[in-house]
Order: sequence, then C-alpha cells, then structure tokens
Amino acid sequence: MSAMSEVLLAPEVRPFAVAAAIMVALGGIEVLTTLVGLSIGELFGKDVDIDADHHTGLGGLFLWINAGRLPLLILIILALGLFSIIGFLLYAIAHGLGVNLPTAIAALVAAAGSIPLIRSTSRGIARIIPRDESYAVNENDFVGHVGEVTVGPLDQGLPGRVRLKGVFGNWHSVAARASHDSNVLPVGASVLLVDRDAKSFIAISAPADLIAQQPSSNRI
Repeated sequence: MSAMSEVLLAPEVRPFAVAAAIMVALGGIEVLTTLVGLSIGELFGKDVDIDADHHTGLGGLFLWINAGRLPLLILIILALGLFSIIGFLLYAIAHGLGVNLPTAIAALVAAAGSIPLIRSTSRGIARIIPRDESYAVNENDFVGHVGEVTVGPLDQGLPGRVRLKGVFGNWHSVAARASHDSNVLPVGASVLLVDRDAKSFIAISAPADLIAQQPSSNRI
C-alpha cells in the first residue's frame, strides 16, 4: 500500500476522505448527466430560497456565506471540497508536529474554518461563472422564445439543452426536445420553444423572420 493510500484510509482523516469522495462523485455525475441533457443540480434545488427580511439561524448563515448567488449543488460541492482540504491540512500539520489530533476536533475546526472560505470563494466563482439559469422568472414564459441548441442534437429522445435570454436580460439554459413532427435540431441551431411538458420544453426550427428579429445581444 502506497503512502498516499495509507493517508487517505487513515481513520483520522476518514471524514475528509469521505467528503472528498462525495465531492468528486457529485461533480462527475453532474458533468456526465449534463452531457446527455439532464442535470442532478435540478434535484438539489435551483437556488437557496431564504427570506432576507426574516433570516435567523441556519438561514442567516446561508445568506452570510453567499448561498443565494450560486446554485445549491455548486455550493455543496464547494463546501465539501474546502472541508476536505482544510481537514487534510490539519492532519498533515498535526502529523508533522507529532500531535495526535482527535478526529472530532479536527472535523469541527475544519467545518468552522471552511465557512469564511466558502463565503469568499463563492463570491469569486459567482463572478467567473455566468449564471446560465435565473429562477426569478416563470419558466413557462419561455414558450414562444427563440434560443440556441447548446447540448444536442435535439430529437424525440433524451432532452438536450437550449440557451436563451429572458425578459430581464439573464441567460437561461433549459431542457428541450424536438417536436414529434420536427427534424433533428443540431447543436448551434436556432430553435423556437413552442410548448412544454412535464420533462422539458418542445422545440422546432425557428422561422427565419423570428431569427432576424432577435437583437444581436440575444445571440450567442
């Protein structure tokens, strides 16, 4: 067994190794499911919905760490990653000093130390990563809008993704399939969302006159 394996399997770092494994698993599954037009992020909830006028306790903590500016899944992955990194650093420092650090204390210190880092890091990520989805609008209002296929092609099978700009100027990425009487819609095609079912929007090829009416700022 290698030295790295011994460290990862040591009982003292088990909480941090588990957190790292969950982080990698969530990130990997999200990437794979997004490629086929799905997203586990939607199962976790779209955003942390907290009443800013009556926030106390855990709700106030979520607001303080900037939860509302990132999708909940990204926030969970970020928290797991920082908790794991801090935990392994504590273990390495304690091991170098010859100190036996109890796992419970190390976990508490790592959790407390990760909170301010989550706040600062989430702000940076929110600036770098564009908010493809904004949930302050009713997604049913997207019917009748023109967008562009970003994950596809769209057919009558598994949904792909269509990107479009909403009424407030925010970019949205929604699941969509081609209508039953439509041809396959390739990536990059301009499409018109004409309906919505329980799983996704229904799209057809956008008429040329509608595409011409789109402002240049609405084109990707």
